[in-house]
Amino acid sequence: MTQAKRPRRSSAGGYARGDETRQRIIDAAVQLFGEHGFDGASTRDIAAAAGVNAPALQYYFENKEGLYKACAEYITDDMQARYAPTMKYASDVLKTHADIHTLIDAYLRFQALTLDTVLSQQHFSKGLVGRELAGESPQIASEMLKKKMKQPINKLILSLLSRILHTHPDDSITRIRMLTLKGLMMAFYYPPGASLEMLKWKEIDAAKSALIKADIEEQTRTLLMSWHKAGKRKEVA
Repeated sequence: MTQAKRPRRSSAGGYARGDETRQRIIDAAVQLFGEHGFDGASTRDIAAAAGVNAPALQYYFENKEGLYKACAEYITDDMQARYAPTMKYASDVLKTHADIHTLIDAYLRFQALTLDTVLSQQHFSKGLVGRELAGESPQIASEMLKKKMKQPINKLILSLLSRILHTHPDDSITRIRMLTLKGLMMAFYYPPGASLEMLKWKEIDAAKSALIKADIEEQTRTLLMSWHKAGKRKEVA
């Protein structure tokens, strides 16, 4: 895809207005790409939703492909900012001789962040990324997220789990159990209507979200402590 064009502005006020306009276009594009896919979202509709004229898109992004890449970068930057403190905490924990409760807490911080996104059906990035995963849009955001987020986060989680389980990050059992724990959350991810039907709920509000998060955290603690004790017994034996 073509690199996004850098805006041409000449004054501080112009830079501020230009940044605000550029962000409005990206916000509108993320929404419409999520609703209609890359091919279904027209630049005319995106410009209208952003309250700008069509040439503004070419001015800031050169073309539709450049705009889509800018949307992918924005989503990735947002996720990096959200996960950065948790990733730093986990990295710091792994550098110490942390006890089991600290290790589990570090894992649960990742889980809580992921659940916030999973349970927030209106999260701005879900539609666009979901369409990529379904093969309905170019896999730009999903590839960026995989390289810059998923891979480093999985590395940290596997390291945490290996310490908790008394295994190695590359062991099959470590990876199986990482997927098992992810499965506790994915039941609420897709399709969203399926979990609502099973729960006999119309929506997941703040109170229901807190209930789900608390229950999944309790299940996770129970599993991790059980696996930890079993791994410890094997080491002794």
